[in-house]
Amino acid sequence: MDEKNILITGGAGFIGARFIQHILFERNDFHGNIINLDKLTYAANKEAIEAFQNDSRYTFIEGDICDKSKVRGIVSAYDIHIVMNFAAETHVDRSIVSPRYFIETNVMGTFTLLDAIRKMDKVHFHQISTDEVFGSCPVSSLFTEKSHYNPQSPYSASKAAADHLVQSYANTYGVKTTISYCTNNFGPGQDKEKFIPKMIDCLINKKPMPIYAKGENIRDWLYVDDHIEALYLILTKGKIGSSYAIGARNQLRNIDVVHTLIDLFVEREGGDKEEYLSLIDYVQDRPGHDFCYGIDPTKIENELGYKPKNNFKEALSKTIDWYKDLHEEAFLTF
Repeated sequence: MDEKNILITGGAGFIGARFIQHILFERNDFHGNIINLDKLTYAANKEAIEAFQNDSRYTFIEGDICDKSKVRGIVSAYDIHIVMNFAAETHVDRSIVSPRYFIETNVMGTFTLLDAIRKMDKVHFHQISTDEVFGSCPVSSLFTEKSHYNPQSPYSASKAAADHLVQSYANTYGVKTTISYCTNNFGPGQDKEKFIPKMIDCLINKKPMPIYAKGENIRDWLYVDDHIEALYLILTKGKIGSSYAIGARNQLRNIDVVHTLIDLFVEREGGDKEEYLSLIDYVQDRPGHDFCYGIDPTKIENELGYKPKNNFKEALSKTIDWYKDLHEEAFLTF
């Protein structure tokens, strides 16, 4: 990627940290610098970013994307060419309880970033969005880049508002922008409030596995490494002003994901499958819970050559390994 300097916001988070790792250690064509701006909230993985600290191409700055003076100072001081906006509040349940934080970070934070670069012609701003901005899709259809916005939770509404700001800054000020809509990510290092790591944690510790309603809700599960590959393609080959839907063509009911996790545990750890199945605990559904998400990735496949490389069960197995190792390390340390 030549010698471009990239500002990563939220680079201590699950996807942002994995993107930095990919850029610094797994690409031979990146010769620029990474500036990681992160507020280090509860969702930050400080251990993940410690691996970057000794790389001369990496700089960490603790701060809030809503801090106008800090953002402007970074953009000016580090000669930024690309802004990758990973920073976001993403936990839907938290957005229902405390929506204000989602409006502040996801909407005002995106505004602050855009406004800091709106007179800088060379800067490319990429917005990492979500399929949730489209609401729930019929089981027989999939979202595309042309789907209508129909957010159903404070979280998805805040992301939708941020996307509209990105589009408006492109139209009004000529800011160079791209947007990606991804499906549900999973993989090593994800916060335990998310569905798959929460279920893994429950299995490891033999705790009840809370599943909304009857677990019939459908999601398209995307391994984080495949998401990162897609983002890199957008940065290097994507068309300015375009949006790209990133999916894995892997729609599954939540209860089917849980049964797959249980099967993997029994295969790997032994034990009584019925005992694991007895941990399933159906709980009251959350308000505004979208029934089905699904992405049609045809555009990014055809235009940029994107194709997920990871098999779902194998990726799930690697994810289980990571959390088991983390659990055993914490137990030994204790």
